[in-house]
Amino acid sequence: MIQPLTPRWYSPADVAVLLGFGLSKVKMKIATGELRSVKDGKYRRILPEWVDEYVRDQVERQEAA
Repeated sequence: MIQPLTPRWYSPADVAVLLGFGLSKVKMKIATGELRSVKDGKYRRILPEWVDEYVRDQVERQEAA
């Protein structure tokens, strides 16, 4: 049985789909440092745990308000 590959990192477009955001919003979150990313050559990449970290931070911020 063949197991599907799990992505090791995401593009900003992938993250936009995962979070239900537009691509420009993801790029803005990266630019402001709210969403961590790394540059791989000319591409920007986001680790899955960084997406989880962003979501967790948003939930904690809402719960603290």
